[in-house]
Amino acid sequence: MSAHTSAHDPVTATSLPDADERRRANVALLRRLAVVVVVMFAFGYALVPFYDQICRATGLRDIARADETANTQVVTGRSVRVELDSNLRNLPWTFRPLEAVVDVHPGEVRQVVYEVRNTTDRAITGQAIPSYGPRYAAQYFQKLDCFCFSKQTLRPGEVRQMPVVFVIDPKLPDDLPTITLSYTFFEVEGG
Repeated sequence: MSAHTSAHDPVTATSLPDADERRRANVALLRRLAVVVVVMFAFGYALVPFYDQICRATGLRDIARADETANTQVVTGRSVRVELDSNLRNLPWTFRPLEAVVDVHPGEVRQVVYEVRNTTDRAITGQAIPSYGPRYAAQYFQKLDCFCFSKQTLRPGEVRQMPVVFVIDPKLPDDLPTITLSYTFFEVEGG
C-alpha cells in the first residue's frame, strides 16, 4: 500500500513541482511588476522636461517673452473691439482692467492697464496667464510688453497698475470684429 501511495498518488507526486513552478512564476511576475514600476516612474519624471521642450518647439505656453512684430501699417479704415477680462484663482486679491472695452485699429500700438490689489496682510506672489476668445485670435494678438511676462509680488495692501502693450496683426480676418483678452492670476507657491 505504501508503494501505491508514493508512486501513484497525484497529490504527493505533483505537489512539489507545482509549488516550485508557482514560486518561480510569482518571482518572475514580481520582477516584471518591478520593471513596470521603474519604467512608469522614469516616464513620469521625464514627462516635465519633455513637455517643456514640446511647448518651446510649438510656441505653446510661451508667455514669458514679448511677441515679435513686423513693421506694419495702421489700418485706419478698420476697428477691432477688444474686450478686457480679469479672473483670480484662489488668490485674495482684487484684479480688474481700468477699461472694459477698447477699440483698436489693426497695426496700431495700444496700451491698456490692469489694476491689482493685495487685500491681505502678507506679501503674495502671483502669475497671470492670458487667454483669448475666440481661441484662434491669439495668433493675431501680439503682446509687446505685459505684466504676464513675470511673476508679480505684492506687499500687504499694495495696489499696482500694470500695463499691457499690444498690436493686433493687420492680417486679422475680417470676420473677427471682437477679441476678448482675459487674464487669470494664480498664486505662485513658494513665491
